[in-house]
Amino acid sequence: MRPALDGYAGIPQETRLLFRGLCMIDSVEVEGLLQTSLRFLASGMTEKRQAGTEPAESARLHRYSRVIVSMDSKPSKEPLDVVMLYLKRRRAAYALTFSTLLPGLRKVKTSVFESRYFEDYIWQALFAKTLHAADFALVTAKNYRVCTVPWNILQSAGLNSLKFVSKLVYPILDTQGTDIFIAQTPYPARVDPNTALVVRYHDALPVFMPHAFANKARHQATHFHALRSNVQSGAYFACVSESTRQDLLRIFPEAADRTVTIHNMVSHHFYDEDSSAGRIPQVIRSRLNLQAPEAHPEFRGLSEQEHFYKQHLDEQPVKYLLMVSTIEPRKNHSRLIAAWEIIRAEVDPSLKLVIVGNLGWDVEPIMKEMRTWIDRGALFVLNSVPAADLRVLYRHAAATVCPSLAEGFDFSGVESMCSGGVAIASDIAVHREVYANASEYFEPHSTVSLVGAIKKVLYDPHASQVQEELRARGKEVSLRYSPDTILPQWELFLKRVANSEKVTDVLSTAGDLQSMGAK
Repeated sequence: MRPALDGYAGIPQETRLLFRGLCMIDSVEVEGLLQTSLRFLASGMTEKRQAGTEPAESARLHRYSRVIVSMDSKPSKEPLDVVMLYLKRRRAAYALTFSTLLPGLRKVKTSVFESRYFEDYIWQALFAKTLHAADFALVTAKNYRVCTVPWNILQSAGLNSLKFVSKLVYPILDTQGTDIFIAQTPYPARVDPNTALVVRYHDALPVFMPHAFANKARHQATHFHALRSNVQSGAYFACVSESTRQDLLRIFPEAADRTVTIHNMVSHHFYDEDSSAGRIPQVIRSRLNLQAPEAHPEFRGLSEQEHFYKQHLDEQPVKYLLMVSTIEPRKNHSRLIAAWEIIRAEVDPSLKLVIVGNLGWDVEPIMKEMRTWIDRGALFVLNSVPAADLRVLYRHAAATVCPSLAEGFDFSGVESMCSGGVAIASDIAVHREVYANASEYFEPHSTVSLVGAIKKVLYDPHASQVQEELRARGKEVSLRYSPDTILPQWELFLKRVANSEKVTDVLSTAGDLQSMGAK
């Protein structure tokens, strides 16, 4: 569940949706693993107790309450505390390395967290950013296990082992009693011999595009070494797209018999709602990214701020292009901004640009390109947009543009289709696979190509016909990613894994189910 502690979209969103989906399969009994990237957690309850040593209810509740405090507490920024925490992490990583390499291997233990009485925290921390309130009872009724060791410490422990042995060795996570352990992204630990490891594999971009990530050397190393360890240990891989699966097999062809493509599910929050375009200014105003100074204009007071947004958002309806993605280089924001500038200069000076997404890494050049337009009230940067508001943005956008240079799946185009919107996407393999004929495509390295696509969809004499055709196809294609289509694939896949069977046959079954879903 570690990614679910993070933002709204991408892998955090898929984690929540997959957990919800698995909870709906009668043949699967689900527990979640509570683990953070960097924070050490307090321990839950141990399973093994001697007769007559059952703790008092107060002691149990106190223990679980401490787990929540440890998950929810932010580390101190005092210089001495920062240094002490750094030393603690270094010490913990090396201690785990030595305990893994030395005889008498010590496993990384997990403990029990029973969700009863703590449903509100579980919901708010893990699920509320994606799921509907109707799912509250479904996901909060499940119990969880606690790994006190942070995910990054497991990574460091494995990488440290290369200083002492020639072959990297990861710690063992105690998964005794668990039939299948599903990890989001390559997992930096080994599991019990009686537990099958399933890696939900999103993309191989840290290997093929290491230049597009922050902390490049570590990101590439942690991804590759954990992935190789998972492959060598006999893990299964449920890839989010066939494009991702093929990238995985380029790196480790020996994993072919243990890989399958099961596309992401799209949230049931996204549907074609007859909402009012008059809500758009309110949504933009309420979801502006005010945490990042570079993402909004500077105002001398509230009255100046109110006048600015009244001036630039009061025209009805607001006409805008929409992009939904973390702001980082590989998402290709610069290409979209360049094309949008040309459209404004040559065709439609009223067209605005709305960008939804948190600031990622290497954003300075991108934000510099945005800054002039932000100050002019033509470009708006939003973040932490809940699905209900995002559905409105998709529905009323002139088009949703998905310009990425590389992706593992890309939710935004399908979410737009579900919401009754129109998608324009970069012509990369995964977009062709996922969006099929329900998008207008452009060459991702060509501004001229993107300008042509926007003009065709929005401004050419037959633009309204093009839009209607894209909407109709989008309704069909989006059905491929509904829970009703995807969950049977998961159930079949997990059944094959539990029986230690080859899983490649699930690929043809998944294709049949997708075709049924698209009809």
